[in-house]
Amino acid sequence: MIPKRIALFSGAYNHIADGVSLTLNRLVKYLVNNGTDVRVFAPTIKRPAISHAGTLIPAPSLPLPGRPEYKISTGLSRSLRAEIEAFDPDIIHIATPDVLGYQALRYAKKHGIPVVSSYHTHFTSYLKYYKLGVAESLMWKYLRWFYGACEQIYVPSESMAEVLREHGITENLYLWERGVLIDRFNPEKRSSAWRENLGIQEDEVVISFISRLVWEKGLDIFAEVIDTLKKKGIRHRSVIVGDGPAREELQTRLHATLFLGYQRGDDLATAYASSDIFLFPSETETFGNVTLEAMASGLPSVCADATGSSSLLRDGVTGYLADPRIAAAFQKHVDALIENPVLRGTMGRLARKEALNYAWPVILGRLDGYYNSLLGLKSARGEERKQKGRMASA
Repeated sequence: MIPKRIALFSGAYNHIADGVSLTLNRLVKYLVNNGTDVRVFAPTIKRPAISHAGTLIPAPSLPLPGRPEYKISTGLSRSLRAEIEAFDPDIIHIATPDVLGYQALRYAKKHGIPVVSSYHTHFTSYLKYYKLGVAESLMWKYLRWFYGACEQIYVPSESMAEVLREHGITENLYLWERGVLIDRFNPEKRSSAWRENLGIQEDEVVISFISRLVWEKGLDIFAEVIDTLKKKGIRHRSVIVGDGPAREELQTRLHATLFLGYQRGDDLATAYASSDIFLFPSETETFGNVTLEAMASGLPSVCADATGSSSLLRDGVTGYLADPRIAAAFQKHVDALIENPVLRGTMGRLARKEALNYAWPVILGRLDGYYNSLLGLKSARGEERKQKGRMASA
């Protein structure tokens, strides 16, 4: 059999180690290992954060004003168009509806190539953090047009699918959750030595935040909860794993918090499992990757009742969901978990059990199945058209 050819277009692939990049790299690695030919078109930099999977075709880009770690693609250059034409993809998969994604969509339609898209970033939820709320209706108008032109749209959670439906994106939605490395993120990675090396006492409850350090991740709520615990005199330690532009300001505010920077692999897994409570107030997630990793590590979580985490946590069973705008709602649940070690243990065990449903091979195989179903449908349509043509000429 001739392997299928997938052209993947993304605003992030290797230049930054965020959830989008890591997910897409796992997808490409899975596809390549299973015989699919893949070309990735995305911005890159001289010293990328990720050693990427597959063949990457660099796309021209510019730094995002005020956030230079992010790149804005400037579209399909003549050389990129030549690369696509030579590759002759069976499917064009667009992960980011940016300028590059827009022009890839136009290319696909012009050349009769099936186009699909995966929804990774809840862009409209970011607007308020940059005082651009007035642009929300215009963005939704564009997204309705963009996704309306796609034959399949892969959404990471049912809660995210419901948000899209509420804004008029109702057709061709396919559930594609994110997965977790259940062997790496495991309660057995808990380490007394890790805690001792950080000066954490045995009876101190560790509250962790693990993600990129940008304010739209709910860092203000996290800081307020930690400040309140200190004022109440409740014994605890707070740990932040990750890096980003908000780190310096956050360190100034939370001077007693341990900032461990960016972690990966077994170091990251140990940080999760050696914590006691995972606190993640972000309301901008399409899927709670870090929430799922915390669950797999056997932690009870207190998360925003918003897209992403709300589809993963069973409120009151594997953790708690709180109103993302009210710090006191998070505080109540964190206090309860600190005070009740039996509750923490029970919720952590149930969280681990729930996470086992999200093994990566199952999740990635599902998307590959969506590709195959689309190509099968296209093949059937093509044969039908050929048959009609033969009948008309007879």
